[in-house]
Amino acid sequence: MPKKKSFPLRMDPELYEVIQKWAADDFRSVNSHIEFLLREAAKKAGRMSKKRES
Repeated sequence: MPKKKSFPLRMDPELYEVIQKWAADDFRSVNSHIEFLLREAAKKAGRMSKKRES
């Protein structure tokens, strides 16, 4: 697996709280849940390459 890219992310505290609770409900860390949500959005938009969809 390729090394993951790190970058700072600023977000509204209320949104962070929502994502934090959502991640906990799905037994994920906030970081992995944000990545999951972004990956799903990219797939839905048809922007994810076939190689990386799994």
